[in-house]
Amino acid sequence: MFHRKSIEERIAERQAKLPPLKEGKHFEHGPAKFVFVSLLVIVAIVHFGGLALVMHFYS
Repeated sequence: MFHRKSIEERIAERQAKLPPLKEGKHFEHGPAKFVFVSLLVIVAIVHFGGLALVMHFYS
């Protein structure tokens, strides 16, 4: 339609122009990175909070 390339062809051309990814410096999916880091922080806070609570009652 209107002599445009398909979306797949446009995506392939755009990805071909990108420089190669550096090893260990790339996280594939931004929102997944946000969720992963958020969960790590929440788990750390809960563990330290539980440790503080146990230390408070058993000291």
